[in-house]
Amino acid sequence: MRLAVIGRGLWGAAAARHLAMAGADVTLIGPTEPADKATHNGVFGSHYDEGRITRKNALDPYWVGVSTAAIDRYHEIERQSGVRFYTPTGAAMVGGAAFMARVEVGRALHDVPCDMLDHAALTARFPFFTFPADFTGYHETTRAGHVSPRNLVAAQAKAAQGFGATLLEATVDGLEERAQDVVVVTDQGRHSFDRVLVAAGYNTDRVLGRAPSLEVYARTVAFFEVDEAQGAALSAMPTLVYDTPEDPYLLPPIRYPDGKLYLKLGGDPTDEPLTTDADVRAWFQAGGNPQVRDRLDAMLRRLMPALDIKSLSMGSCVTSWTKDRRPELARLSDRVAVCTGGNGAGAKCSDEIGRLGAALIHDKTGDDR
Repeated sequence: MRLAVIGRGLWGAAAARHLAMAGADVTLIGPTEPADKATHNGVFGSHYDEGRITRKNALDPYWVGVSTAAIDRYHEIERQSGVRFYTPTGAAMVGGAAFMARVEVGRALHDVPCDMLDHAALTARFPFFTFPADFTGYHETTRAGHVSPRNLVAAQAKAAQGFGATLLEATVDGLEERAQDVVVVTDQGRHSFDRVLVAAGYNTDRVLGRAPSLEVYARTVAFFEVDEAQGAALSAMPTLVYDTPEDPYLLPPIRYPDGKLYLKLGGDPTDEPLTTDADVRAWFQAGGNPQVRDRLDAMLRRLMPALDIKSLSMGSCVTSWTKDRRPELARLSDRVAVCTGGNGAGAKCSDEIGRLGAALIHDKTGDDR
């Protein structure tokens, strides 16, 4: 049986690895990273970056479960591929009473190991942060930190190829489902498969040729360059999610391909919908919203007033949301299945979501492999 996974991102690459490990004849289809986002006219991916938070605690217990399962396999993926993508800096979630009560539901359900810190303990452990007096926090000191999404995708794809998967560098334009097969139409030609899993992120509706189902929103992230001394001073800094209306997330200093160290902060004050392919393309080409960048700059300076920032820059990405805020994992027919809708939480748990997607088109991709 010939299988295809459409979407060479975090979920698609994970699905391909699980299918290949199960002995399937699988082809992973997707384009390479654009050389220049500002001039690129094809599809984009938000995983072309070096920092995503990985942790088990979350505001919704569903994400705690799938993230825990995925994190358990990080070392397996690194061992199989020889590609390092995970940095265990620890992770903190900090907020007021209502926020922390929501976190506690998933923490208790999945017995997440973490330190529970009152405001005084937060201040003592993280003197570089300034939190409101009524904030408390949970600090995951083990099996948490951040991943390079770019390297995680590379690791999954390399491991999949090691188990026999084929990589097709192409952009998918659509599907033609027939009685005996599914034809995948790409910019490199037409290819026939018995079953297909579509894991194409924001591009999923277009690939499937269906009416818009996903809500796609523009997101701006800010990058704060620090020098080597500042980076060393923040060696104990965890990733951080904390309680403000913008739902911000912060990553500690990470070295980017230009050789520089950047803290990364995200958190948009409003949801800006992107409803057409042209909207998405223009957004990625624009590289972010300067007003949001400046708002994030002010936010970080309040949170870390002693931080010595060398430069400020920004980047653009998108998030794809389902109506129920859970991943869409479904068989659409006997031959086509879908795995999409990261809902702003899909990086850290991507290996588990990919495994669940793979199981939709193959019956030997479970935990008993």
